[in-house]
Amino acid sequence: MSELKNKNIIVTGASGGIGNSIVEKLISNGAKVLATGTKIEKLEKLKNNYKNIEIIKFDISQHEKIEEFINEATNKLDGKLDCIVNNAGITIDNLSIRMSIEEWNKVININLTSTFLMSKYSIKKMLKNKSGKIINITSVVGHTGNIGQANYAASKAGIIAMSKSLAIEYAKKNININCISPGFIKTSMTDEIDEKYKETLLSKIPANRLGEPKDVANVVVFLSSDQSNYINGETIHVNGGMYLG
Repeated sequence: MSELKNKNIIVTGASGGIGNSIVEKLISNGAKVLATGTKIEKLEKLKNNYKNIEIIKFDISQHEKIEEFINEATNKLDGKLDCIVNNAGITIDNLSIRMSIEEWNKVININLTSTFLMSKYSIKKMLKNKSGKIINITSVVGHTGNIGQANYAASKAGIIAMSKSLAIEYAKKNININCISPGFIKTSMTDEIDEKYKETLLSKIPANRLGEPKDVANVVVFLSSDQSNYINGETIHVNGGMYLG
């Protein structure tokens, strides 16, 4: 397939389960991908598995270096950036009355502030191209809330509101900013969930199963392609019917 032929795309958080699947789907559809994350051995494994890929080890919490990273990544993508998928994020769970200011700040800084800065400097590149796509990976928790995740839920809800604002600002410049909001997706993290809790979880999902990383990756392919050119400021839910926004 060549749906994304000649498209140059950055994927953050590329070394995780969902990130891996996004990279695979984008490349199989013809894109050239710059994969980034904090685990070099996993990035090198991606590099060995695919031809049309570049890698850079980078920690998105280093706010002062994000502009430099976007410049370096764009250079590795032949000087043209068509799309960025902001997939990287963290969780530090705790009940609100026990949550430290450090736990709050770290999640907000990485999930929300870093996503803003990655988007900001990507938009600067896209303005030169007179087109571009930004895809921000949020979470069902940003819509529903969740026990012990006040910081994470706030960061993901913030990404949704921020994306709407950016979409309005740059629509006339042919830049589309959209979100994908996954529900519970089968990854190494969900594999560790207690079986009893997993049963409770499944009872809340009409599809009666966890999602697969490819379910998210398929939507990334669509939103990064020209088929989605008139979709802007939207959030697409990938949750098996768990939340109907």
